[in-house]
Amino acid sequence: MPLCGTAALAMWWDMAPEMKAEFEDWHSHEHFPERLGVPGFRRASRWTSATGGEGVFVMYELSSHAVLSSQAYASHLNSPTPWSTKMMPHHRNMVRSQCHVLASAGSAVARHALTLRLSPRPGREDDMLAWLRTLCDGLAQRPGLVGAHLLRHQTPDMPETTEQRIRNSADRFADRVLVVLGYGSAALEQLLQTDLADAALRHAGAADGAVSGIYTLSHSASVEEFAGERSPALA
Repeated sequence: MPLCGTAALAMWWDMAPEMKAEFEDWHSHEHFPERLGVPGFRRASRWTSATGGEGVFVMYELSSHAVLSSQAYASHLNSPTPWSTKMMPHHRNMVRSQCHVLASAGSAVARHALTLRLSPRPGREDDMLAWLRTLCDGLAQRPGLVGAHLLRHQTPDMPETTEQRIRNSADRFADRVLVVLGYGSAALEQLLQTDLADAALRHAGAADGAVSGIYTLSHSASVEEFAGERSPALA
């Protein structure tokens, strides 16, 4: 199914290998339940570098962009737990995009995720977005692929938070984001060599310097799981 809502929080960072085990423990067992306890957070998914590197990609699906400036969310960002306080400084090279969903086709969770962070060239934004929307519509049906989602960043009206200060670095953001999901990493790698190759992106109106990565799923959970809801068959 498409993304659960009209907004998404997409994040990338590096996590040192010696911190990975504790990070995954904290992120799955404390941080996911905490974030999904915020009204408007619908689903959380985490992927790690498919090549075994330090990269992490996380996406939260949100009911609306207003959730990102809500008092409930701000209170969490400004009152991190002791465990969160310990882990936040290890989030290196943070890129944090607070996004509207522009297009969403197919599934939102799969074994592999390709992310593309890009910006339009001056005067070519409409061209680039039209091309990406059309591409999204067809990608979900290709062999090896199951979903494609197009996001646009908009910074919410919120002052710097305690979590940002603990990380001790200014968060960067990706202007436009394409997330493609698949069950076959080879299909995603081929996509980078064809439809999403540098020449194709430039022809479509994208600026130079797009950043791509392929990640493997670590954990995904919905708000219903942490709310303790059970299926009728188990009731």
